[in-house]
Amino acid sequence: MTTIVGARRIPASTVTSAAVLGLLLIAAVLGPWLAPQDPGAQHLADAALGPGADHWLGTDGLGRDVFSRLLDGTRHALAGPLIVAACTVVLATAIGLLAGFAGGWVDALIMRAIDLIYAVPPLLVAIVVVGVLGGSYPVTVGVLIVLTAPADIRMVRSAVLAQRGLPYVEAAVTLGVGRTRVMGRHLLPNVLPTVLTNGLLDFVTALVALSALAFLGLGIQPGTPDWGLMLAENKDILDLNPAATIVPAMLITLAAASVTVLGDGIYDRLAHREAR
Repeated sequence: MTTIVGARRIPASTVTSAAVLGLLLIAAVLGPWLAPQDPGAQHLADAALGPGADHWLGTDGLGRDVFSRLLDGTRHALAGPLIVAACTVVLATAIGLLAGFAGGWVDALIMRAIDLIYAVPPLLVAIVVVGVLGGSYPVTVGVLIVLTAPADIRMVRSAVLAQRGLPYVEAAVTLGVGRTRVMGRHLLPNVLPTVLTNGLLDFVTALVALSALAFLGLGIQPGTPDWGLMLAENKDILDLNPAATIVPAMLITLAAASVTVLGDGIYDRLAHREAR
């Protein structure tokens, strides 16, 4: 099944992914009010219960309602990756445009610095830095921004290099249009599909990385409703209440897959519009 917008059909997978993300965003905004129980309330007598009428997804090892914690944790699970993606897109677009359009020593200096950062394993560096600096959530987000940006900078620079020699850019330069205006008004719209797609992939990367760090006990305070932390907290009761572990893992996978599919759909549509 496909949805028609204008003369272009939108694949059902893209529509489905957008709908899933819409539901997750609703849960992120309204989670505290939609949660049927207090996400932090502990009832040790009801620890590790299976799904039932009172607890739709059962309880964790401290008797906390899993469904309520998942709803409340949606905001926390999505906010960090969104910040990483937004900041990375802004940073990478500005630096990538400058490096690709300016060329010369400016490009060489920027790219040598980028290559240095890009050469190190991001997740491993994040684990070391967050562990050394105390593991606060803002520090974790900042580290991921720095480690995610180099790949995007290289992608934007490559897209700018492909556009820089085209007649419309040369004409603008010949007419005396300022460099800032050429980059912002002429080059940026033509590299926009790459920028947006990279931003969505950055969201996925940050979602998985933050969940992995939370699973390791880094970047988040114990007891915070968070999908990655719930995996770590509930792995010991997998045989008693599998939903407490399986559902958070499924939500991480579902969110990552939906954003990836949506990113592909957006890129295809923007590229198709550009090609017409």
